[in-house]
Amino acid sequence: QVQLVESGGGLVHAGGSLRLSCAASGSIFNIRDMGWYRQAPGKQRDLVATRTSGGDTNYADSVKGRFTISRDNPKKMVYLQMNSLKPEDTAVYYCYASVKRTCYSSYADYWGQGTQVNVFA
Repeated sequence: QVQLVESGGGLVHAGGSLRLSCAASGSIFNIRDMGWYRQAPGKQRDLVATRTSGGDTNYADSVKGRFTISRDNPKKMVYLQMNSLKPEDTAVYYCYASVKRTCYSSYADYWGQGTQVNVFA
């Protein structure tokens, strides 16, 4: 099995910063994409940022210039540095990974349990 465990959420003033971390573990042959999605109450889960193993990144327009995604491939970790936080960034943030469990298997998507981020004005 594959586990993704997030950490680093919390409560922060608007304009403040938080850093989210996610560690992947378990039966993993290779990880292609890792990233973050978020879901606010009553809304769908949306892309925040992803990063390929080769370093290509993709950001939601709403976070460009404020959030930075990074990865430590040997440690199977992904990070999200969130600066200039706004109340509208309040959501549960989910770690995501596209994982190949063996050299014979296809890539499958895995999700963490989520970490809450609350930004107050």
